[in-house]
Amino acid sequence: MAQVEKKAGLLRKSSASKKPLKEKVVLMYDEIFAVGNEWQPVACSFCIFVFFYSVNLEYLEGKLESLDGDDLMKIKDNVNSLFHHCIQALGEEHQIKVVNALQTLCALLWGVHQKNKSTSGFDIINMLMGFDKAELRMKDLMESLDTLLCGEGSESLKSLCLKLLLCLVTVTDNISQNSILEYVMINSIFEAILQILSTDPSRRQHGYDAVVLLALLVNYRKYESVNPYIVKLSIIDDETTLNVNKEEENQGGFFSAITNMVGSMFISDADEKISVQTNEAVLLALYEAVHLNRNFITVLAQVKRHFTWSLCSITNGALSYTPLSGLWIIFKISFLVMNSAELPLDPNLQTSNLLITFLKYSSIVMQDTKGIFCLIIFIILAFFIFHSYCILQDQYANSFLHDDNMNFRVNLHRMPMRHRKKAADKNIPSRPLACAVLDLMVEFIVTHMMKEFPMDLYMRCVQVVHKLICYQKKCRVRLHYTWRELWSALINLLKFLMSNETTLLSKYNIFQLALQVVNLFNMFITYGDTFLPTPNSYDELYYEIVRMHQVFDNLYCMVLRLSTNTGQWKEAASKVTHALVNVRAIINHFNPKIESYAAVNHISQLSEDQVLEVVRSNYDTLTLKLQDGLDQYERYSEQPKEAAFFKELVRSISLNVRKNVSLNTLSQDFLLKEFSSIS
Repeated sequence: MAQVEKKAGLLRKSSASKKPLKEKVVLMYDEIFAVGNEWQPVACSFCIFVFFYSVNLEYLEGKLESLDGDDLMKIKDNVNSLFHHCIQALGEEHQIKVVNALQTLCALLWGVHQKNKSTSGFDIINMLMGFDKAELRMKDLMESLDTLLCGEGSESLKSLCLKLLLCLVTVTDNISQNSILEYVMINSIFEAILQILSTDPSRRQHGYDAVVLLALLVNYRKYESVNPYIVKLSIIDDETTLNVNKEEENQGGFFSAITNMVGSMFISDADEKISVQTNEAVLLALYEAVHLNRNFITVLAQVKRHFTWSLCSITNGALSYTPLSGLWIIFKISFLVMNSAELPLDPNLQTSNLLITFLKYSSIVMQDTKGIFCLIIFIILAFFIFHSYCILQDQYANSFLHDDNMNFRVNLHRMPMRHRKKAADKNIPSRPLACAVLDLMVEFIVTHMMKEFPMDLYMRCVQVVHKLICYQKKCRVRLHYTWRELWSALINLLKFLMSNETTLLSKYNIFQLALQVVNLFNMFITYGDTFLPTPNSYDELYYEIVRMHQVFDNLYCMVLRLSTNTGQWKEAASKVTHALVNVRAIINHFNPKIESYAAVNHISQLSEDQVLEVVRSNYDTLTLKLQDGLDQYERYSEQPKEAAFFKELVRSISLNVRKNVSLNTLSQDFLLKEFSSIS
C-alpha cells in the first residue's frame, strides 16, 4: 500500500511540474535567440523543419521584441546565419520552403530595424549580414527575388516577393536613410517590375504593389546621387503603349500599369453623392511618370473609343475587378474603390481618355484642401501642361488640349452652393480639354474662399491658368471658352482678399496672389487680340472690368496705402500698384463716357448692350502702356522648391505601406489560404 501511494505521489509531482509542450519551430527560435548561445545553423533538423513545415511569425516577432539592442548584438552571428539560410532557401525547388524563407526574412528585416531605434547604435547591415558579406548576401537575395518575380511560379509567391521588397524599402520612415537600399540600387530589379507590369495575369494581380514599389525606389536619395531607377524610368519608350492598335490591344507595360489605374479614382453611391478613395502612392507614381518621361504625355492623351468602365472592389483583402483590355487594365487597380460602383461616363460619349478621368478625380479631391492630395494634383497639372507644351517636336502632345477636332464632355464635380443651380449633365458642351482644365480652376477659385484660406493652392491654381493662356498667346489658339466665368471668379477673389485683409496679412503675402491675378487681366488686355475667340470677347473683357471697377478701385487704394508706408508689405504692394496701371486706365477712360452717354440719353441705368456700344466706339482714344514679361513664367523645378513636400509625401506613403504590409498580414492562417495551391 505504501508503495502504491509513493508511486501516486511521484506521478502527481511529475504532472504538476510538467510544462506545456512547445512546437518544434518555437524551440528552434529559442535556441537561435538565446543570448550567450552559439547556435549551429548547419543543423539539418532546423533547415528541414523550419523551411519545409512552417514558421511562427507571431512568436518570432515577439522574440525579437523581447531583446534589446545589446542582447541582439551578442547573437549577431546567429542572426547572420539565419538570414543567410533564408536566402539560400529561396533557391529551393519546394515552393513552401521559399514561402517560409520569405516570411522569415520579412520578420527579420522588421524586427532588427525596430531594434536599430535604440541607443545601442548597431548597424542594420552588420546585424543582418555582416559587413564583410553584405554585398554578396544582397546580390544573392536580389537575384533570387528577380528570378522568382520573372519566373513561371505561383502568382501568390510573386505577391509575397513584392511584400518582402516593400517591407525592405519601408522599414525606415525616411527611405533615404535606409542603407540597405544601396544594394537594391546596385542590384536593380527595374526590369523585373516592368515584366510584372507587362504580362497578364501578373499585372492584374500585382500591378498596384509593383507601381508603389517603383514609386518609392525612384525617390531614394533622388537629390543626392544617381538613382538607376530614375534613369531607367526616364528612358522607357513603351511602344506597345504608345501605339495601340487591334493587334497590340492586349499588350501593356509600365505606362499601361500607371494609366490604367486612373479608371478607379472616383466612385458614387446609390444617393449619387460622390466620394473618393484617395491614394497618395499612385498619385506619386503618376507624377513621377509625367515628370520623368516625356513619352507618358502622349499616353495620357491617348483616345480610347467605346471605353467601358468596370467595378473594382476590395473584399477580405483581395482585389476583384472586371478586366479591361489594352492601356486600361492596371490603372483600375491603384485608386482602390472600396465596395462601390464607379461614377459612370456620360452614355452619349463615344470617346474618352485618361486625362478626362484624372480631371474628374481632381474635381472631387479638390474639395479637401487640408490633405496633400490637392497640392499634388496642382503640381501634376501645372507640370503636365508645361511639359507638354515644351515638347515642340511632339505635335500631338503639344496641341491635344486645344484641338477643336478632339472635343469631350467632361462632367466635373461641382460643390453644392446656395447661390447656383447644379447644371444638368446633358447640358455640358463638347469642347477641347483645355476648357475642362479652366473649368476646374474656376471651380476651385469660387469654392475655397474660406477662413482657412489655402494660399499656396490658390497660387498654383492661378499659375495653371497663366500657363494655359501663355500657350494660347504663343500659338495664337482661339479657344472658344466662356471667359467671363474666369474673369468673374478672379475679380471675386480680389474682393475676398481685400475683405479679409487684416486676417490674411497676418499669415500670407496676399499681394503676391493679387499680382498674379492682376497680371492675368493684363495678359487679356495686352494680348487678348491674339487668343480671344471673337472681337466681342475683347469687348466683354472691358465691360467686365468697368462693371466691377469698384473692386479694382478698392484694391488700388489698399496697395497705395501700404506702398507709401514703411512696412513689410511696401515692396510687394508697390508691384501691384504698378500692375494696375492699364486696368485703371480702362476704368478712368470708359467710366466718364458711359456716364455721359447715360446723361445725354436720359437713361438711369444702361443695359449691357448699351455699355458695350460705348466701349466699342471709344477704343481709338484709349491709351495703354506696354507691359513686358507678362507671358513669362518660372520653369518647374522639383528641387529645391518642392523637395520638402515630396519628402513628406514619401514618408507618409512609407508609413502607410509598412502598416499594410505588417507581419499580421503574413500570418500563417492567412497564408494557408493564399498559398493553398503551392506544392
